[in-house]
Amino acid sequence: MPIYITRGRFTSNAIKGMLAKPEDREEAVAKLFKNAGGKLIGWYLTFGHHDWMAIGEFPDEKAAATAILAAAAGGSLSDIETTVAMTAKEAASTFKSAGKAAKRTPASVIRLASKSSAVSARLPSMATDPV
Repeated sequence: MPIYITRGRFTSNAIKGMLAKPEDREEAVAKLFKNAGGKLIGWYLTFGHHDWMAIGEFPDEKAAATAILAAAAGGSLSDIETTVAMTAKEAASTFKSAGKAAKRTPASVIRLASKSSAVSARLPSMATDPV
């Protein structure tokens, strides 16, 4: 099953509540993941931009989104980000497939796509950069 890594922050009210009544949330997260069709691999308190990280296996994006949205609905989480992770074996297979696709694609198309990506990476984001 695909692996999903989800990170996020606690709201200030959530932190106040956890300080007043500390508890191990891993069992609750595991139950939520199971109810959504997945399996919790691990739940971690983290330092830095994110306060927590959960790693889980889900059969597909819909199941992963179900668990994440259900967790977010409680109102104690914010700035949630989810990333699909690949094992080293899956990554090697993906690079092999990409290499084959690149060989079948004319070099001019690859160069054009590369230049287009470089240009768009330098363009300001409409959501974050004032015009």
